[in-house]
Order: sequence, then structure tokens, then C-alpha cells
Amino acid sequence: MRLFIILFCCFSSTFLSFGQSDADALFIKEIYNTALTEGASYPWLKSLTTNIGGRLSGSPQAAAAVEYTRQELELLGLDAVYLQPCIVPHWVRGEKEQVRIVNSSAIGSLELNATALGNSIGTDKHGITAEVVEVQSLDEVEKLGKAGLDGKIVFFNRPMDPTQITTFSAYGGAVDQRFAGPRNAAKHGAVAALVRSMTTRLDDYPHTGSTAYEEDDKNIPAVAISTNHAELLSDLLEKEAVQVYIKTSCANLSPKPSHNVIGEIRGSEFPNEIILVGGHLDSWDLGQGAHDDGTGCVQSMDVLQILKRMKYKPKRTIRCVLFMNEENGQAGAQAYSKISDEKKEFHLAAIESDAGGFTPRGFSADGDEKVFTKRYKKAVEWLPLLEPYGLHFEKGGSGADIRYLKPQQGLLFGFRPDSQRYFDYHHTSIDRIDAVNKRELELGTAAMTSLVYLIDKYGL
Repeated sequence: MRLFIILFCCFSSTFLSFGQSDADALFIKEIYNTALTEGASYPWLKSLTTNIGGRLSGSPQAAAAVEYTRQELELLGLDAVYLQPCIVPHWVRGEKEQVRIVNSSAIGSLELNATALGNSIGTDKHGITAEVVEVQSLDEVEKLGKAGLDGKIVFFNRPMDPTQITTFSAYGGAVDQRFAGPRNAAKHGAVAALVRSMTTRLDDYPHTGSTAYEEDDKNIPAVAISTNHAELLSDLLEKEAVQVYIKTSCANLSPKPSHNVIGEIRGSEFPNEIILVGGHLDSWDLGQGAHDDGTGCVQSMDVLQILKRMKYKPKRTIRCVLFMNEENGQAGAQAYSKISDEKKEFHLAAIESDAGGFTPRGFSADGDEKVFTKRYKKAVEWLPLLEPYGLHFEKGGSGADIRYLKPQQGLLFGFRPDSQRYFDYHHTSIDRIDAVNKRELELGTAAMTSLVYLIDKYGL
């Protein structure tokens, strides 16, 4: 009899597990069906990008995006929709940048495709003309020192490594020259900085992005040039000394009030356990901010829309957060985490979509080392349900905005679509709605919704 009871319990447990898996597989299939036939992400993105456009923090467009997304979330009939105040930096580009090679004996004068880097100061009204010195690294700047750089324009020309299969790894290996290069060059008397655009592709589109100054530095203007013109300038420097003229009128103005946009469905059993989905609402001003990060915002909104449409009643609170000011300060993320900590909230999980709206490949996961292994092991158990949709898990980073929640000891996920084309558009004038494939965008929404469903049902 004892043996019979043991065998019966084992059989019942196995049967229940199979039954649960079947039910979960059917529900996830319905999530995908709903996302691909009744998803709202693409029309939302079209309105956000074409009616509002680039949404640099502190701009009227950023304020319009806050109001637009708040209204759309209100229409979903959520349990709560609200704006969370934050103070954001207000940088303006000013007039079109002028950057050109002057009086070259080989090619004469040539306009370069260029754009000022975010947070950069401008030149004076006359501009700057100086000899160019090419470097490949920050270490080379230190070696050249004042003797080699005083009065010069420093040209940072280290390409993103094309052998890296994950292009975010290539970006991480090159972006230090954009972020810290100008301030390091300024310490040695340089008068301006040129930076090769952050992309593996050779093209004519300059890529902006943040550069960082220190308050005690003598700041210098910083400008990115397209990869094609970076190649041309480098080749020319091998033949002769080259002078470049730079004139910009960008400036940092006084900080301005703005908001994160938040909507949520409250949990029925564990309302104090929060599952966050989010992206950043601000974007650079050159294009429409479609892949970076309009797609992440509308996917996060659509997670809630799909769950509501399916009449799903979550056990835990599902919260969508559209963060302001990720691009040049992360003021929204810092305000959110500060208020969350003050309220003693607990984010069981957070999923950030900020890698474009391309075909989903899976999720990277991060968390506090005290709990990460246990929580990650739980998530990996769901792979048989997600792998049919081409999804996998990997250990790694999560997202720039949700990383501040790490001390709460939940599990942090970064949504990972195929990365190969992302840096073709990143921070450029061609990051527009026509670069986003509707089906790929909707598949990303379905992937995020499926993970939210599993976390909500089973916990971590």
C-alpha cells in the first residue's frame, strides 16, 4: 500500500506538471495570436514617431510624448495611470553644424557629415580651425599629452569591432571614446574633438550620443562624423597635415521638469510584488526615435493591452513604466527607483526593452548576487515553453533604466532582439518608423508578455 501511494503521488505530480505545461503552452500561443492580430504597438509607434518625432529631454516633443502615452494608457482601463515628476537636463542642438576639411592640398575643402554630441558645448560664433591629430584610444591621448595635443583637434577613430557577433559588445568596446574622449583630450589642451560614429556600417549618417564633461574641466566642443568621412579623413592624414573647421551652437540650458509615465494592473493575490515592463520615452532629436526607444515603449504598453484584451487577471501587479531622460542623464530612472525605495516597494522582476524592435531572440538576466542564481534557475525552467518561439535566456546586463532596482533583489531582464541592424539606425536621422517591421515589433511584444505571464503565474 505504501509503495502504491508513493507511485500514485509521483504519477499525479507528473501528470499535473504536464497538464500545467499544456495549459501554459496554449495560453502563450494565444498571447502570440493576440499580439499578431490585435496588437496596438505599431499604430502607437506610428503616432509617436510621425506626429511627435524626436523627443529630447526638456523639449516640447518630449512633453507631447508624455501626454500622448498617458492618454493611450488611460484608454486601456487600467487600475492606475499617473505621471511621476522628475527634473531633466535640457540640451539643445542649435543651428546645423558646420564641419569641413579646409585647404587640403589633395582635395581642397570638403564638408563632412557631422553632428554635435549630446551635452557638448558649442564653439564661439567664429568657429574653430585647427590641425587634426588622430588617435585610436584614450591611452593614446594620455601618451601624447599636452606636447602632442595642445591647440589641436583630436580625432577618435577606433571602429566598432566587426568580429563581435553581438553588436552591443562591439559598441561597448568603442563607445568610451565618444563618452570620455572629449573631456580627456581637453585636459591636454585640445580645442575640439571629432569622434567616429558608433556603427559597424560604412555610411554617410553621423551618429550622435552623449559625451560627458567634468565640472572642473575646460570643456571643448565634441562632434561625431560619419564612418565614410572618418575613413576619408584618416586616409588623408596619412598623406598630409589636415586642418578642420568646426562651428556649432549647441548649449546646455537650465534643467526642466518632466515626467515618467506609469500604468498598472494591480495583482489579485500578491499586489505588493511588482513585475515591471518598460522602455525610455525620450530620444535624440535627429530622427524619430523609432528603434531607440519608441519600440520599447509601445511594446511595454502593449503587454498591458494584450493582458486586458485576454481578460487575464494577474496575481501580481503588472506595471508599465516609460522612463524619461535615458539618453543624456537617466533622471527618470533615478527618480523612479528613489521613490520606489521610499515606498518600500518590491520589484519581483523588471523587463526593459531598449535594443530595437527587431526579431526577438530572448532575454538576458541580471540581479543581486545574493538571489540571482536561485531566481535565474527558476526562469530557465520555462525554456521549453519559450524555445518554440526562438527565445532563450542568457546571463548578462538588463537595462540602463531598471538597473537602479537591483538592490531590491528581484530579477532584471533585458529584452534581446536580433542586434545586427540596430546600430545602423542608433542615434541617427534614419531611426524612423519605416525602419521598423510591424511583425517583428509584435513578436517582441508577445515575447515580453509571455515572460510576464510566467513570472506572474509561478513567481521566482
